[in-house]
Amino acid sequence: MRAAAWKRWRTAGWVLLAALALPGGTAAAQAQARPNIVFLLADDHAAHALSAYRAHLAYGARLPDTPNLDRLAASGMLFTHAFVTNSICGPSRAALLTGQYGHVNGVVTNAEPLHPSAVTFPRLLRRGGYETAIFGKWHLHDPPDPEAYDRYELLVGQGPYYNPVLRSATDTVRYTGYTNDVVTERALGWLDGRRDPRKPFLLMLNFNAPHRYWDPGPDQLGLFRDTVFAEPATFWDDGSGRAFPTRDAEMTVARDLFDRDLKLEAPEGLTPGQRAAWDRAYGPENEAFRAAALTGDAATRWKYQRFIRDYMRAVMALDAAVGRVLAELDRLGLAGSTAVVYTSDQGFFLGDHGWFDKRWMYEESLRTPLLVRWPGVVEPGSVRGDLAMNLDLAQTLLEMGGVPAPASMQGSSLVPLLRGRTPAGWRDAVYYQYFAYPDWHMVQRQYGVRTRRYKLIHYYEAGKWELFDLARDPGEMRSVYGDPRYASVVRDLERKLRALRRQYAVPERDTVPHVPFVAPPGLRRAEAGLH
Repeated sequence: MRAAAWKRWRTAGWVLLAALALPGGTAAAQAQARPNIVFLLADDHAAHALSAYRAHLAYGARLPDTPNLDRLAASGMLFTHAFVTNSICGPSRAALLTGQYGHVNGVVTNAEPLHPSAVTFPRLLRRGGYETAIFGKWHLHDPPDPEAYDRYELLVGQGPYYNPVLRSATDTVRYTGYTNDVVTERALGWLDGRRDPRKPFLLMLNFNAPHRYWDPGPDQLGLFRDTVFAEPATFWDDGSGRAFPTRDAEMTVARDLFDRDLKLEAPEGLTPGQRAAWDRAYGPENEAFRAAALTGDAATRWKYQRFIRDYMRAVMALDAAVGRVLAELDRLGLAGSTAVVYTSDQGFFLGDHGWFDKRWMYEESLRTPLLVRWPGVVEPGSVRGDLAMNLDLAQTLLEMGGVPAPASMQGSSLVPLLRGRTPAGWRDAVYYQYFAYPDWHMVQRQYGVRTRRYKLIHYYEAGKWELFDLARDPGEMRSVYGDPRYASVVRDLERKLRALRRQYAVPERDTVPHVPFVAPPGLRRAEAGLH
């Protein structure tokens, strides 16, 4: 082991041993050297729906500003090339917690729970002297590891946008209000009155916005009512330049949005006051749509406007919640000693290629926003283009807290990048794999490699390949796989892909079998959303 690496490991090890041996006074002393950590996790927040990214992305229509997230970016670091291991909620959340791909931690689709024995960064930080709490969306089936959190209050499943039930280790409580507001209020209440203010803390606040059904908060219902959003440049893409026609995936704006998505139906369980506000917001426009009886492209355009307005209304509610968190850190005098991390479990199609949802390895789905503010360490307003992954965050937060990461974690700490330095040998490619087929939205199983310029995707059950030259085709409209001018690029990427599969110990056979999709009992295929 090199001398510098040994010194870093020894220092971190002594921090952990001291915190474990003398949990009271030692942890309080170490809090001065280790930051508090606030980890903010959105659900399906596309990077191109965050205005701080506008200058750094070559795709997506212009969308409204997100002022509080922009403030966070201006006071910290923005990662322009942060990607996920698997663009679907459960596997992404498991990767964030464990620093492992799904084929290692066992969560490769939304069907598998995260096993209680999984080693997660919150468990290790708590052992290392941090007070830990999590509020909001969990989505990993079983309650969290009791060794990981001093306090948890979690939604059941995805959770509704209004009047949520939160479960804790000791109780289950139904709250009245907008879910983003409720979980933010609960998290900030814990922050203000946490059990041992002498310890550093980890606060995880997991929003369920802007996930489908994109329900706005009460303060956002009136936003963008008269705004006509520009359609993405790829909105009418038919997929003719790629391996599969766009229509093959059951996630098109034209065909696959429910009445509930489009607010032609209201959410269940609203209070009378909430329902009245809802009807005032949506009733007149819904009646006008029904009266017009739009069909064809005109109906598709109307659906897109309704979808993107509601998506951005949900984003604005999320942005407001982030603003509340930042303001509370200021009020409590904690901003200078607290690292704030903001990311999403994955990206999202916002009409790009005519789609909503995620799952594909295309940019809008693969890329995730990542903002980090760490006072005294991160240069405010800095931008980093190194290839980063959600896989890296567990090791990053452990290094922030002075706690060694186990060898079983597969990412790389981003701390050197946060300090303004790219380590020698930093990754030049990311590996992605999606397993959930046949399943909701009917997106083919795939794995692939993305470098700074190229992306090679293998639809391994269908026996098809795609290659994109992102410098010439940032919208990924036309695969150049099979073009003789790219033969050497394909060979290089195939070698890199094999090497990454070996590096991450990817099994030759999927750990989840290919089985026919069965719609929920009592529902026909179309009614289940798989028409």
